[in-house]
Amino acid sequence: MDIVFERRGDGPPLLLMHGIGHRWQAWEPVIDLLAKERDVIAVDLPGFGASPPLPPGTPYDLETVVDVLREFIDRLGVDRPHVAGNSLGGLFALEAADRGLARSVTALSPAGFYTPLELRYAALVLRASRLGAGLSPSTMRRLASTPRMRRLMFGMIYGRPDLIGVDTLLADAAALRGAVGFEPTLRAGRRTTFRGKVRDVPVTIAWGTRDRLLRSSQAVRAQQTLPHARFVWLQGCGHVPMGDDPELVARVLLEGSSG
Repeated sequence: MDIVFERRGDGPPLLLMHGIGHRWQAWEPVIDLLAKERDVIAVDLPGFGASPPLPPGTPYDLETVVDVLREFIDRLGVDRPHVAGNSLGGLFALEAADRGLARSVTALSPAGFYTPLELRYAALVLRASRLGAGLSPSTMRRLASTPRMRRLMFGMIYGRPDLIGVDTLLADAAALRGAVGFEPTLRAGRRTTFRGKVRDVPVTIAWGTRDRLLRSSQAVRAQQTLPHARFVWLQGCGHVPMGDDPELVARVLLEGSSG
């Protein structure tokens, strides 16, 4: 299937995957920093952003999506790129690396390390965010016009939404509302945890200290599951950290993909 992507820069290839309800533009704050040293390929996952949904009846589970990513990598003619992902994309990145598709993996607050209760909490927050994104654009713009309201509206996802432009936040909200892969991905997630070991490539796990969606208990569980991984706390960053501190996130991604 066709995957929409943005490609910039030159150097070792680095494939970037966003979280649930997002789009490749989630990486916009760091792409140009990365492109100075990497051939950056930021994708819209199937059913998100501008990429088409999976065929009717196809599950949005790990096996299916990683197979789509494998085909996409093959079509690009890229041999085992470095991979990185945030949230859902972090889970896909870890799984791709575990299956031998990647040269290294960097996962920012990856999904897949939650308990059933933690997953229900995250699903509730995400559905509430999607419901709120259904307000009219004019109402959204008016509410987001002050830093205080911006924090109330977007603070569950971003650590510093006041640093992100209103137009970007509204476009993110529209992408969340229109993501046809949202509900089937959440349904598939009920049965999904990361069970791999990723023993054969360098692994970096990074977690925002202000992550209010996938909380620190999951960061600890990720460290326990992958004890050989390099672990980094992203100080002051939320669940989607790229806009909170672009320089820090870019540095972690470059270090993680330097092998």
